Amino acid sequence: MLPTDGGREMETVVTQGLELAELCTATVHTLHVVDERAYLTIPDEMRDQLRETLEEDGHMATKAVAERALNAGLSVVREVRRGDPSAAILSYAVDNDIELIVMGTHGRTGYERYLLGSVAEKVVRSSPIPVLTVAVGDIDVIKADIQAGLRRDLKGVETNTEPCDQTDDLSDT
Repeated sequence: MLPTDGGREMETVVTQGLELAELCTATVHTLHVVDERAYLTIPDEMRDQLRETLEEDGHMATKAVAERALNAGLSVVREVRRGDPSAAILSYAVDNDIELIVMGTHGRTGYERYLLGSVAEKVVRSSPIPVLTVAVGDIDVIKADIQAGLRRDLKGVETNTEPCDQTDDLSDT
């Protein structure tokens, strides 16, 4: 299963997911979830138009994934849903007996979020199904931000960096 937000970063995720699907001759399920919480504060007269636009974007995003899958000779199922993205992804996966969810990570709010985006994090933490996360974005920038954050978090923490050979402590039993 390849959940997609339609972003350019999805190229890497889709490539990885399709390569795995080809190896297993799996059916590719692609899903876009329109996050209804994103437009709750918009006036009623504009809400329907925005919902239609977002759903159209979702159809285009799943179509792009489906076209790549079909070009690779794979079977495809695509769907657009409304709701909480992580809940909808998990619900779809369980309802459709999905064996693997492949999704991207997004680093947008501090180095911790470079590890997993909020939707990916919720899916990984809650999923009864294996989840493969694929790093998206500039990997060198992501690594540098993670390292800087870890250095900041570990400042003042003593670490032992000397090699340790503990084989002398093992008994001959």
